[in-house]
Amino acid sequence: MIHSRSICRLAACLVLSGHAFGQSRLFTMAEATNGMTTSLAPQSIKQPSWEPGNDKFWQTVNKGEAWVRTDFAKNKTDTVLRLEQLNEAIGAQLKSLPAIKWIDEDYVYFVNGKQVERGLLTAKGFNWEHWATLPEKAENITVDNKTRKLAYTIENNLCLTTDGKKMVQVTKEENKNIICGKSVHRDEFGIDHGIFFSPNGNYLAYYRMDQTMVNDYPIVRWGETPARADNVKYPMAGGTSHQVTLNVYYPNMGRTVTMQTGEPKDHYLTSVTWSPDEKYIYIGILNRDQNHLWLNQYSAETGAMIKTLFEETSPKYVHPKHPLSFLPDNNNEFIWWSERDGYEHLYLYNTDGKLLRKLTEGKWVVNEIAGINKNDKEVIITASKESPLDKNIYSVNWNSGRMERIDKGEGVHTATCSEDGKYVLDVYSSASIPKNSVVRKRDGSFSKAVIEAPNPLADYDMPELRVVKLKASDNTTLYGKLILPTHFDSTKKYPVIVYLYNGPNVQLIRNSFPGSGNLWYDYMAQHGYIVFSMDGRGSWNRGLTFEQATFHHLGNVEMEDQLKGVDYLKSFPYVDADRMGLHGWSYGGFMTTSIMLKHPDVFKVAVAGGPVMDWKMYEVMYTERYMDSPEQNPDGYEDANMLDKVKNLKGKLLLIHGTEDNVVVWQQSIDFIKKCVDEGVQVDYFVYPGYEHNVRGKDRVHLMQKITDYFDEYLKR
Repeated sequence: MIHSRSICRLAACLVLSGHAFGQSRLFTMAEATNGMTTSLAPQSIKQPSWEPGNDKFWQTVNKGEAWVRTDFAKNKTDTVLRLEQLNEAIGAQLKSLPAIKWIDEDYVYFVNGKQVERGLLTAKGFNWEHWATLPEKAENITVDNKTRKLAYTIENNLCLTTDGKKMVQVTKEENKNIICGKSVHRDEFGIDHGIFFSPNGNYLAYYRMDQTMVNDYPIVRWGETPARADNVKYPMAGGTSHQVTLNVYYPNMGRTVTMQTGEPKDHYLTSVTWSPDEKYIYIGILNRDQNHLWLNQYSAETGAMIKTLFEETSPKYVHPKHPLSFLPDNNNEFIWWSERDGYEHLYLYNTDGKLLRKLTEGKWVVNEIAGINKNDKEVIITASKESPLDKNIYSVNWNSGRMERIDKGEGVHTATCSEDGKYVLDVYSSASIPKNSVVRKRDGSFSKAVIEAPNPLADYDMPELRVVKLKASDNTTLYGKLILPTHFDSTKKYPVIVYLYNGPNVQLIRNSFPGSGNLWYDYMAQHGYIVFSMDGRGSWNRGLTFEQATFHHLGNVEMEDQLKGVDYLKSFPYVDADRMGLHGWSYGGFMTTSIMLKHPDVFKVAVAGGPVMDWKMYEVMYTERYMDSPEQNPDGYEDANMLDKVKNLKGKLLLIHGTEDNVVVWQQSIDFIKKCVDEGVQVDYFVYPGYEHNVRGKDRVHLMQKITDYFDEYLKR
């Protein structure tokens, strides 16, 4: 994370001082809230890409006015496209270059509203032509690079356009609650799309989700007069879930085949992957209890199941999140992701279901597959091997298992690989590095810094930051960050804000820029607060034992760890234990409310945003993974239910919710407010009309000011 060379033994932490003479500016609330994505964003490469078929690197420069190509082997950069040339060619008035994507080594395309334009790369630049005009309601636009087909959804149906000319309506579902071509299972299991072209583009697979049997849930649209209720399908834990199948459409014959994935129909279809020869589709079938996974092979022609390659089971849950990755020019060997040994690692299998070898191993987590180096038989990955707070880039040989680090320097690295895997764009930051962008050759023979971003916070009065290491009750290391007030005086006592999430699939404490993790923390430190945040057990990137410690009892182990953090804070004479505040959103909102009700004497003030109050009202896929169903785990659900614990509240509590929240539905906090009224308990409440689960843009500044004012009112008295 942050590496100072002196060790503070008493605090068991590393110390980084961000304070220096000459730093005098204070953050505005707008800067603290949105600055890292706007005016204070570190300089970065815009629209980076690698040209298919070679190692030439492309980026937009001059605020989107030019698209340039760099040949690192020849140390040569050319401007290939200018904004005025593009506007003239397509008859438009674009203010900056759009997001241009590669089809192959010859063609690129971009979408401008509903117009799709295609460019042919020549020695003199690009020749542009109109490719397709999409219908007004087209969404989920997916391009097949080999056949030039365009697939997209219109409302709940799937359509296909062949080379921009003839549009075919693939599905004709009249019931709006039967949805084709979109993401399913509420985007769990790594699912983020529902359209799957076959490797050569000859066939089109797609999800079909029937949610007619799921209960309606009203989302009220307050921006109209009178307000209008939209019914959405929201499957709650223990209730009826939707039913998903996978279909294959044959454009040349106009026929559709359904994969025979069997029953019960409310199981989950994950890891959808075509075989390279287009004969088969592989689907991970996960049961409703999420403790048994079958990786099955299906005939793309008939839909019949061919065989089960292997199964994975767990007494708690199996959590598949990735498709298969077939080795290049190989129809029989693929890489499979699994947490079977307690950490997310890669395994090489053949299509007979035989494990050939384990590719990665250790008490650390593989984060991404970034690319393939076919010639050297390597897969390029990112992983938290050096530290759970860092992410680095490695090559792994799929024959020998040899693993070599590619990047340099500590921090959080992301990798964008050239098609052949010989070059990697390494973009990284750390607590002391705003953002560096370096092109590296995989074999280490070449490295060139493209951008070394200056520190956009250099003129600000930055607080001292300490990276904390504590021990949980099972001796697990917990990482946190302590931010001290600017111009800190150890003889004074300061109020404290604890920010937490501590839920699955999220990691707050990382070695990235800014070092605090959130400029609002720095803002609060500039205004006289100590700020503390920590990832307890249950959070992401530490392996299954760490994550599954919360199984069946969400909120308990996490609270135990967060209270370890509180004890750590109270050990300092400059911490005012009578003026401690707590804040979290979503799962963090649940945690905030839980601590205020289960440990009511710890925090004087709290703000809970978008909180889950009763897990029986949260969605099936997420909740039942960690809690099983209410019938299977009644005690766990009752213990985590905040609605019957409102009488325990002693401190000040502000609840905030978006009125159109379709993730944690508004009823969660409304029911809590009703209980408070019934029990005579006073709480504060604020809503954001028209917002779903998060408040963004300029209105987020209003949100953070609201939260800040609440803490100021009750902690600074």
